[in-house]
Amino acid sequence: MNFKRYRDIVIVLLALAVPFWFLRASMRDPTEVTGPDKVVVRIAAPIQGVAATFARGISDLWGDYVYLVDVKENNAELSSENARLHDRVRALEALDQENARLRRLLDLKGSIKADVVSARVIGKNTNEFFRVMRVTLDRDIGDVGPNLPVIASDGVVGTTLKGAGNTVDVRLVVDAGSGVDAVVQRTGARGFVRGTGNDRKYEVDVEYMQRTDEVDVGDLLVTSGVGRRFPKGIPVGRVVEVIRRDFGIYQRVVAAPSVDFSRVEEVLIVTTPPPEEPPTR
Repeated sequence: MNFKRYRDIVIVLLALAVPFWFLRASMRDPTEVTGPDKVVVRIAAPIQGVAATFARGISDLWGDYVYLVDVKENNAELSSENARLHDRVRALEALDQENARLRRLLDLKGSIKADVVSARVIGKNTNEFFRVMRVTLDRDIGDVGPNLPVIASDGVVGTTLKGAGNTVDVRLVVDAGSGVDAVVQRTGARGFVRGTGNDRKYEVDVEYMQRTDEVDVGDLLVTSGVGRRFPKGIPVGRVVEVIRRDFGIYQRVVAAPSVDFSRVEEVLIVTTPPPEEPPTR
């Protein structure tokens, strides 16, 4: 029992004395170092080197860890900021596109020599029987009658069907019940644009185009202004097919509408007749 107590005392004394002795030997003037001090220094040098290397390693690991944590936080912040800026850019691009559409519509409104009211598209119904778009007026003008021209910045949309309050149904120009008097912008050849009612794609036929009339694929069809229905010069469609027959009076012409009905958002409804235009021929 006494041996164990003395052993513990000796261990404690050595634990206190050895570091003190190493420190004393390391701090003495090299010219005054004694033999025992040299032995202590030689023993302590490798231990100190290992300890210093270990300490540097721990310090480097901790520094790398702190650095990686900071980098991760910075990356998260940068990713969040990048996503926010992308959303902002998309919002600005959408706003710019909307402003461009509204400017074109405003320019069109100013060029029409008739009373018009603007409206915003709120729905579409394009089944196999009807091609109809529903719009809501930007201001209350009372009841909107049928067969009034409806146009967008890209061209003819169709004609009004019926209205209820500030909501109006519009028959699209591609509907089989629709018709617009038009001319080929390049040559002045006249025809009557009628919707095909095709439930798979938007297209129109150009009827009463004589075989002698000059018309080619890519030609633009615009409203003639005849009949005081649509203002003159509004794009109706672009020719996509011409079938010239060797007999009969007329040739067959197929066109795609100028307006992309899946994208149109704002329209103008012409509420008063435009000025009378003389026939082209």
